[in-house]
Formats: sequence, structure tokens, C-alpha cells
Amino acid sequence: MMNLVMSIIGWSGVLFCTLGYLFLSMKLIRADSLSFQALNILGGLCLAITALDTHDLPNAAANVLWMSIGLYALSRQFSKREQKQP
Repeated sequence: MMNLVMSIIGWSGVLFCTLGYLFLSMKLIRADSLSFQALNILGGLCLAITALDTHDLPNAAANVLWMSIGLYALSRQFSKREQKQP
């Protein structure tokens, strides 16, 4: 049962990251959009979870960094919005 859950999490991560890149390439979303960052953050998180589960530390580190970049970009977007509001 746990293998099935980990497979679903892993494939979801692949789907999220791939859709983010596909939508960006098709100009359906922008790189500074919430949806693009959310897809990257969720994808990185899912892939990091499955990599940690299999003790694949280089892959886990890469996906934690991927997720962290998305979180950083998202936090910058929110702080810019707050600065614009009176």
C-alpha cells in the first residue's frame, strides 16, 4: 500500500513540474504567475518526498532546491504586492 502511495506522489510531482513547463512554453501562464510557482513548488515537494523515501539524496536535494526557488519567487511576488498597496 505504501508503494502505491509513493508512486502516486512521485507521478504527481512529475505531472506538476511538466505541466508548469508546458504551460509556460505554450504561453498559457507566465513565469511570475502564482500558478507556475505553485506547480513547481508542489512538483518539487512530491519528487523530494519520493526521493527521500528511496534514500536518493542527490535527487532529493535537487528537488528541495527546485521547491525552494519557487518559494523564494513566490515570497518576492507577495512582498512586491504588499509594497504597492497603500
